Amino acid sequence: MIPVPRYSCVIEDCTQESKKGIPMTILEIGNTPPDFTLPKDGGGAITLSALRGGPVVLYFYPKDDTSGCTQEAIEFSGLKTEFEKLGAKVIGMSPDPVKKHDKFIAKHDLKIALVADEDKKIVDAYGLWVEKSMYGRKYMGVERTTILIGADGKIAKIWNKVKVPGHAAEVLQETKALIA
Repeated sequence: MIPVPRYSCVIEDCTQESKKGIPMTILEIGNTPPDFTLPKDGGGAITLSALRGGPVVLYFYPKDDTSGCTQEAIEFSGLKTEFEKLGAKVIGMSPDPVKKHDKFIAKHDLKIALVADEDKKIVDAYGLWVEKSMYGRKYMGVERTTILIGADGKIAKIWNKVKVPGHAAEVLQETKALIA
């Protein structure tokens, strides 16, 4: 068995430095998002650049098995067949480890791929490891964001600070429009 790298990240068109001191891409339509290779649920790894040739829905979420993250994963899973008909891959990314992803998938019968960015280097490179606040307490966390990447590897649409209900259906509509 070939060992899978824990992570790797190739940053193109960098214009800022992240909080962790690594180059960070400004996420804008038309830009190439940072490439990565990350371990995925069930074993193996996913490399973003290897998915070129078809649309990719890359969604970032804070944590497995919390209410909003569970609802989002279930909604994307429910539409997986529709995304596949369009040649699109759906990938969820959080800082949770692969073992936690595996349990999350089994518990909720999820059908989508989940990648683990345990050291948060990729979410940071995307500028999505941000300061948050809840009940007056400040902490660092993942900003719920979805990026639709075209077959050419360029960002076609970005949803920041996603509100979960109905979001997966909206992303599906934009994916249909992208390939039309």
